Amino acid sequence: MTPEAKLAAMGLRLPDVPRPVGSYLPYKLSGDMLYLSGQGPMRADGGFATGKVGRDVGVDEAYEHAKLVGLGLLAAAKAAAGELSRVEVIKVLGMVNAVPEFTAQPNVINGCSDLFIAILGERGRHARSAVGMGSLPLDITVEIEAVMRIHS
Repeated sequence: MTPEAKLAAMGLRLPDVPRPVGSYLPYKLSGDMLYLSGQGPMRADGGFATGKVGRDVGVDEAYEHAKLVGLGLLAAAKAAAGELSRVEVIKVLGMVNAVPEFTAQPNVINGCSDLFIAILGERGRHARSAVGMGSLPLDITVEIEAVMRIHS
């Protein structure tokens, strides 16, 4: 089953590739390496999920926000590669807008990681960092960037 068919079977669809809100590209291809700019959890209406995790937003809700970001990252990867079957995730950096005492950042970023593995199988497994931040742009709950490889 193709990654696109897996998305459909899960009732998920890729959003449009988010437009940058600053002076950068949504992705940059260098040889077979694909560098995806950080994205936030954009809802279908174009708004972002916002708030402090550990105060305004719980872990389960933030996990879903990270999953939304994963869909956006996959959309950008598909735009670069043409099809998701050519994509391998190498490294993910997940940032969580959290209160200082919050320590469950990995549980939140698993929303993105679990999605990548469900859609891409072994090519979705990756190295990762999950860290807490005092703030993120636009007060978004999570921001995630990724490095991927494009296979021929």
